[in-house]
Amino acid sequence: MTSAISPTAAADQTDNRAAMPALSPGTRPRDILVGVSGASGMPLAACLLRSLAAMPHVRVHCIISQGAHAVLRAECESGPELLAQYAHHVHDAENLGAGPSSGSWWRRGPEPAAMILAPCSMGTLGAIASGATRNLVQRSADVALKERLPLVLVPRESPLSAIHLRNMLALHEAGAVIMPLCPGFYLKPQSVDDLLLHLCGRIFDQLGLPHNLGRWPG
Repeated sequence: MTSAISPTAAADQTDNRAAMPALSPGTRPRDILVGVSGASGMPLAACLLRSLAAMPHVRVHCIISQGAHAVLRAECESGPELLAQYAHHVHDAENLGAGPSSGSWWRRGPEPAAMILAPCSMGTLGAIASGATRNLVQRSADVALKERLPLVLVPRESPLSAIHLRNMLALHEAGAVIMPLCPGFYLKPQSVDDLLLHLCGRIFDQLGLPHNLGRWPG
């Protein structure tokens, strides 16, 4: 496992390629960036990253905000290494000069990169909606919007205020997909993992990523 990323680290990212499954030879994999902010829902973030890491056609990037560290400890009794172990590259959330801050980073492969922000706190949602981004998670989402590239936001809050709803509408109109952390029960889940995997599959569908995580057969 990788260690936690220090905000003062000089390096842009931690490189985990030696510990990850081999990528498909002969082709450049698609870059998928997972941003994790300080909302409840860390088991979903872990499920997403673990599922992406098993895809040989995907290069997994991860940004874990400082706010997410405390929630990881509360929900998973672990630190950021729980998530970082599934990423090929872990970017420092406080480094606004990192690759995902630039539109050119997103278009360096034959297929543009895409971003999942899960879980997405209401503070992060509001910052992205206003364009006043303060860390790499928020800035990366801002770049995805301006470049008209796939961005899936997975907010986790209840109840929702009028401000939350207006921010979601603004982001939907700007091109983001809003997928609240709302599990479906029609597949008769037997565990929390079943619910999480179904949510992961629906998120991957939005990005055109092939998977075998189950769909409603009707």
